[in-house]
Amino acid sequence: MDEQEQGPLAGFTVGVTAARRADELGALLRRRGAAVTHGPALRIVPLADDTELLAATKELIDHAPDVVVATTAIGFRGWVEAADGWGHGEELLDCLRGVELLARGPKVKGAVRAAGLTESWSPSSESMAEVLDRLLAEGVAGRRIALQLHGEPLPGFVEALTAGGAEVVGVPVYRWMPPEDIGPLDRLLDGVLTGALDAVTFTSAPAAASLLSRAEHRGALPELLEALRHDVLAVCVGPVTALPLQAHGIDTLQPERFRLGPLVQVLCQELPARARSLPVAGHRIEIRGHAVLVDGLLRPVPPAGMALLAALARRPGWVVSRPDLLRALPGAGRDEHAVETAMARLRTALGTPKLIQTVVKRGYRLAVDPVAETKYGDG
Repeated sequence: MDEQEQGPLAGFTVGVTAARRADELGALLRRRGAAVTHGPALRIVPLADDTELLAATKELIDHAPDVVVATTAIGFRGWVEAADGWGHGEELLDCLRGVELLARGPKVKGAVRAAGLTESWSPSSESMAEVLDRLLAEGVAGRRIALQLHGEPLPGFVEALTAGGAEVVGVPVYRWMPPEDIGPLDRLLDGVLTGALDAVTFTSAPAAASLLSRAEHRGALPELLEALRHDVLAVCVGPVTALPLQAHGIDTLQPERFRLGPLVQVLCQELPARARSLPVAGHRIEIRGHAVLVDGLLRPVPPAGMALLAALARRPGWVVSRPDLLRALPGAGRDEHAVETAMARLRTALGTPKLIQTVVKRGYRLAVDPVAETKYGDG
């Protein structure tokens, strides 16, 4: 099996912070060979405090938008009922009668009609992607678009409209909250801090903010920022999503099209490009997150073995002492025998024992081919 057959992300581990559509993103990543760690950074709950919704409703009544996008039936009904309770129900309905009203799918269309309104258009697919395509095809430059928020209606939806020149007004019928079970998010955070993850994906700004907040709560924010700045790739679906990270000085990668597919393509290009590739003992090895490609064949390697290999690869062809290798081993203590045990397992995992040479009484070295050895030796 060559690299193309096993996928461009084979040997890499990617974190997914999304709450909704995480299955879809995870499937896209796994199909390309990645291992996936899912730690939802938030959950979506109905607003307990309606002040934000009231403010948005008044703003729309006073300054009617060109387009309103209704995304969920329960959310739309809740909005109309809340407006009724504040005494603004008829004003809101009058406002909505005069605009282009798009309803995502049959359920939402039912809620719109139950309120005595008629939608301008609704996709049969219930797809927010189809709604977005229609809006962009109509042209959104200079238009004011009100979007009934519900979690992540489509990663990159707001970014795409804003990039097209629209003003987007959010109608917050739901609120982002920390997940009820914080365990998966903590495991994802631990993966970033220990270097077990090669990249983390973000499909909403609240998810990015939530991860930063959780790290701060655990007293690990400086370590998280350091990891995301240097070792772990942060990939966002678009510029709005990236804002909380950029506020902390973290450079992020974003696809040109604000969708999940292009986001995965960015990872497929960037992660293999960051992998270390070396000619060793007549073979070509490429060191990835939790595995090594040996002549294009994927060889999974245990964490201790990857730690040793990373230490050897920092100075290819040079001898690295047992004490130095011991320091590189995670939680190894003081027994140098741990280095020999981990080294034996590493050689077995690589399937080609001669890649790593034992230098008697000195340590170990990568058996870098002579041409490469000269190149590195001169430095």
